[in-house]
Amino acid sequence: MSNKYETVIGLEVHVQLATKTKAFCGCSTTFGAEPNTQVCPVCLGLPGVLPVYNRKAFEYAVKVAIALNCDIQKIVKFDRKNYYYPDLPKNYQISQYDMPLAYSGKITIADEDAKPMDIGITRAHLEEDAGKLLHDEKYDFSYVDLNRAGTPLLEIVSEPGIRSPEQAHRYLVALKRTIKYLGVSDCNMEEGSLRCDANISIRQKGAKELGSKVEIKNLNSFKAVRDALAFEEVRQEEVLEEGGKIVQETRLWNADRNLTESMRTKEEAQDYRYFPEPDLVPFEVDPGMIEEVRKAMPELPAEKRERFAEQYGTKSKWGRDGVSGEEIEFLVSERAIATLFEKMVGRGISPKVAYNWIKGEIMAEVNARAKTIEQIEQIEPSFSLSELSVNIVEMIGSLKISRLAGKEVLNEGINTGTTDAALIVKEKGLEQVSDEGELESIAVRVIEENEKSVNDFKSGKENALSFLVGQVMRQSKGKANPKLAGEILRRKLEEQG
Repeated sequence: MSNKYETVIGLEVHVQLATKTKAFCGCSTTFGAEPNTQVCPVCLGLPGVLPVYNRKAFEYAVKVAIALNCDIQKIVKFDRKNYYYPDLPKNYQISQYDMPLAYSGKITIADEDAKPMDIGITRAHLEEDAGKLLHDEKYDFSYVDLNRAGTPLLEIVSEPGIRSPEQAHRYLVALKRTIKYLGVSDCNMEEGSLRCDANISIRQKGAKELGSKVEIKNLNSFKAVRDALAFEEVRQEEVLEEGGKIVQETRLWNADRNLTESMRTKEEAQDYRYFPEPDLVPFEVDPGMIEEVRKAMPELPAEKRERFAEQYGTKSKWGRDGVSGEEIEFLVSERAIATLFEKMVGRGISPKVAYNWIKGEIMAEVNARAKTIEQIEQIEPSFSLSELSVNIVEMIGSLKISRLAGKEVLNEGINTGTTDAALIVKEKGLEQVSDEGELESIAVRVIEENEKSVNDFKSGKENALSFLVGQVMRQSKGKANPKLAGEILRRKLEEQG
């Protein structure tokens, strides 16, 4: 976008709170159940039923409000938001309008110059989710699944203080990280646990009035949010430059075509005919409960980042064996990663070695299995990923196994739910070969079979030696001591002249 205009962005994030039951009834919130099997008269909106709000959902919401530095209402009131949609069985949604649970908060991100930047939180309010429409192109109708209807949500609305798609992306990353640290939601966008709508307008630089706002929906990833906002910046500028006017509307992001498409004109608050929910009386928030939640708050990412730098950074007692600022950023990106790291360091592994193991081998296993660290930890009641990792790393450090073998031990340990790395090594015959005679035999064979790499090394290309060491590792099925193999190869090649 040109320097003539300024972008104004506000984000509305819906977070599904990770309670076992719904907001106003005892129906399960488990994802993936058969359609319409987790419903009852309350969440179906049948006549004569009375909702009762989920206390655990309320505590979770208060937790988020505290983490986002919000003020919390002394009196909480629910409202009815009236609209018709096929997956909204009551034809209204229980939400909050003029008295949200929390307001006037903030979250800190890094701007494009890596400087701290506060993004204001206008409000965070409680509401219930709607159901879900299931579409099948073979038919000219859709199915309705009401399992999700009544699931507790917390909607977090930012101030229109975001000035670029990149800042919007960083805000979402910081918000998701904070919520996951709190343990109040899994923030799984694929399962709908975290959803985002983006509001964007542009105005001439220096102008005080906001431009006409466009809301973008159908954003199923943080990348989609960034891409849609970037497209919309350009589209709105082109409209204004051609003498047109921006229409206040809702648009859908089409990821296949990489553009936004008009959906409908934007509703205003009066269109929803808000009025106080008559079945839920306003109630006073117990200050004692808020204080209990505050005391039970976990260490949040910003606090953990600062402590990690002090305890485990390169300027700490660990020196060169410590971790850099960029490495700390990875370690605090997820609570489970930070916990695993500290457990390994607590068992005597240096921060640098623990970081390299988690960043490399652990995350490779996590990604290959399409699971989280938490899910891997739960494969057996007695299984400990940190204990298995420490045992493997210690065996690598004492040259009992190679790093390649260590990867195989990790894989087998997770598959079988065992932390006994030594037993796996013995059963699979993965002990590292450090016998010079055996390694010399393999080295000679590798030199004979790789004439080009041998010539490259003799002409001064040091990288060729790494390739030859890799061939020794391959022929030894990962058992060779790579350091000793490199020394033997170098000696043999230098003897050849």
